[in-house]
Amino acid sequence: MSENGFLHLENLSKSYPEGAQQRIVLKDVNASFAPGEFVAVLGKSGSGKSTLLNLVSGIDRPDRGSIWLDGRDLAALDERRRTLFRRRNIGFVFQFLNLIPTLTVEENVTLPLELDGIAVRQARRRAEPLLEAVGLLDRRDAFPDRLSGGEQQRVAIARALVHNPLLALADEPTGNLDEETGRQVLGLLNRLTRQAGKNLILVTHNAEAAGDADRVLYLQDGRLTVRE
Repeated sequence: MSENGFLHLENLSKSYPEGAQQRIVLKDVNASFAPGEFVAVLGKSGSGKSTLLNLVSGIDRPDRGSIWLDGRDLAALDERRRTLFRRRNIGFVFQFLNLIPTLTVEENVTLPLELDGIAVRQARRRAEPLLEAVGLLDRRDAFPDRLSGGEQQRVAIARALVHNPLLALADEPTGNLDEETGRQVLGLLNRLTRQAGKNLILVTHNAEAAGDADRVLYLQDGRLTVRE
């Protein structure tokens, strides 16, 4: 069981049907994360990195094992309670952004707050400092299709952090960006999570992207290790 602000993965396993077979993606994964720690998980495409984040975020459930965060085992919660816990405690930066094209920059960022019942005016006040921090306050009324890829990723970072989550997760956040823009986005994500004292787990296939992490783990053959 975890203490406040800690994350523990215990004997985490997940498989998916593949034809008549079961493809084992994760096998008895165990890991602990200290409060405020930035951990990068390196692995090849198809190694199960996104599956790992989907389990940690409560988007999916493991076949077996526990995911302790803030004293709660996410694996033991039903779908509704996992959704509510994720909405309040976890920020997710997706590889493909998942911005809503019909909402403005500001509306995309305030959406997690409004879904949690916070009034629009209050949500906008809370979003403003983050929009300023990511350099997009002057683009608050723009729609995503008017932004560059790097700007869209900065919107996604602001949206992931606006509700002050315990844990931030990033799934290949620079995968669709050029090298320089990718460095800027990673630097921003690192700076904002560290300033807020939040945990960050970044999964990537790019060793350079893990350069600022406090610790690097490797996902290979369904297991997390400290080295390849």
